[in-house]
Amino acid sequence: MRRYGVPEGVEFSDDLDPAHLVPPAGVFLVGVVDGTAVACGGVRRHDDTTGEVKRMYVVPEHRGNGHSRTVLRALEVRARAMGYRRLVLETGTMQPEAVALYEAEGYLPIAPFGAHRDSPSLRCFEKLL
Repeated sequence: MRRYGVPEGVEFSDDLDPAHLVPPAGVFLVGVVDGTAVACGGVRRHDDTTGEVKRMYVVPEHRGNGHSRTVLRALEVRARAMGYRRLVLETGTMQPEAVALYEAEGYLPIAPFGAHRDSPSLRCFEKLL
């Protein structure tokens, strides 16, 4: 959990209910290469006009091949179709590749939000769709 900015000895809790990642207010996508799941990401409802990107992940051996960008762009398309006008997300300073991706895709820094808002390593972003 250190990679994700959770200090040693701190209990990690996850407030994500999988039911929030299904239509009509959410979606979860899986990227597949040669029949194997290699990437994923989801969007859940944050408020009436905003979706929240959750669980962006690419298996280590497939990183650097653009899979996260593909999943993120597909999530943006789905979010627009669900009526969201903005996406927000949380990441951290321990994931510089994620921060670089979001910045390259037009996400802008916003004030911290969510359960981990007081974490010094938390970085939050938004993008208008």
